[in-house]
Amino acid sequence: MIPARTSPTTPTDQARRRRVAAATFVGTAIEWYDFNIYGAAAALIFASQFFPNFSPVAATLAAFGTFAVGFIARPIGGIVFGHFGDRYGRKHTLVASLLLMGIGTVLIAVLPTYAQIGLAAPILLVALRFVQGLGVGGEWGGAVLLALEHAPAGRRGLYSAFPQIGLPAGALLANLVFFAVSAALGPERFAAWGWRIPFLLSAVLVLVALLVRLKVEESPEFSTLRSRGEVRRLPLVDVLRRSPAAVVLGMGITFAPSSLGYLLSVYLLSYGTGTAGVAPQTMLLAITAASVVYLVVACLTALVSDRVGPGRVFALASVLGVLVPFAVFALVNTAAVGEVLLATGLLGVVLGLMVAVQAVIVSAAFRADVRYTGSSLSYQLGAVLGGGLTPLASATILGITGSWTAVAGYIALLAAVSGIAVWFLPRVAETGDGEQGTTPAVITQR
Repeated sequence: MIPARTSPTTPTDQARRRRVAAATFVGTAIEWYDFNIYGAAAALIFASQFFPNFSPVAATLAAFGTFAVGFIARPIGGIVFGHFGDRYGRKHTLVASLLLMGIGTVLIAVLPTYAQIGLAAPILLVALRFVQGLGVGGEWGGAVLLALEHAPAGRRGLYSAFPQIGLPAGALLANLVFFAVSAALGPERFAAWGWRIPFLLSAVLVLVALLVRLKVEESPEFSTLRSRGEVRRLPLVDVLRRSPAAVVLGMGITFAPSSLGYLLSVYLLSYGTGTAGVAPQTMLLAITAASVVYLVVACLTALVSDRVGPGRVFALASVLGVLVPFAVFALVNTAAVGEVLLATGLLGVVLGLMVAVQAVIVSAAFRADVRYTGSSLSYQLGAVLGGGLTPLASATILGITGSWTAVAGYIALLAAVSGIAVWFLPRVAETGDGEQGTTPAVITQR
């Protein structure tokens, strides 16, 4: 269990916690802005700009394949940044991950297309997407732990939700920028060069996030570990030796929010415009509106999660996650604006419930001395098998079967796995004294 601090709260403590909450929220929002604008560009732009000699279906698969490369890099980023985060601290590791993500995104903004440099263009695109994946792979665990380990007793769920709320905020910002730029320039100019503008804006946003993050203090729990000489030399080895079941179940918990998130932000954009006949502007508007729903529900869930119990919230959301994909595709297939808005709104509700409590459930399963590595590895591997493969797997399933119900069934299966994993995780989670089998209170409340 994460040890509680019982010392009186002073105005200085409150100010420090507010800075940490702001820093983790802003930084995560900007990293996910970067990650999501790539997803939108992969759905709408990259097939024609980087794979012009492919058939439409093959070009779409290739574009989503470059999107999936970022997810392949994420576990590597989680391991590398997790190692340094558990060895040297959360704060500086987070600054490095933010810089890496920002550099990769800005370089995509100035990348020549296939028409300009030929085969080198998609190769460089894949390389930069890999860089993005490394950055975001190190971001999640550090941001969550910095917030979680500054939290007062009884408020772990609320504080760990701040970086999680950055996910829908970043997606919302990405969709708003894409929508505004595409509407202002028109389809032709946007496809030719306007798509680069959202990527260029990342440079400004990263500078803002850096200024905020550099002002926060190191995690008190890590500082205590370091002062006691209890920092692990090889945290990855310790995690795999001591907590393999927790890693696997943490991965399983990540399947549902990751797959549903990229169903909303990436695959529905392609499916709605290419298969269901929905206008691109309508799909962008619907996804943007859903991001607002996602953000609001996540905020409300964070406020009550410590009282209701994160496990209960996630279990309910998993049941909804099994049912909602079928309703979503049926509604989008009507191509009617109201039904499309309802479809994406349903996804926003389920995602808000899941994401607000996911971080505290996964991170509480690991001891502080290996928590960055353990939680990052679980989350990022789950994101690869869940979200990273969702657009590519969905497009492949639809291409083979021609049936949207098969795609919905695939996503529903991932949600069911997450529901099962959240039930078993407390039974293998480590306590603060290194014993297994004692269930941390923060994740057993169902």
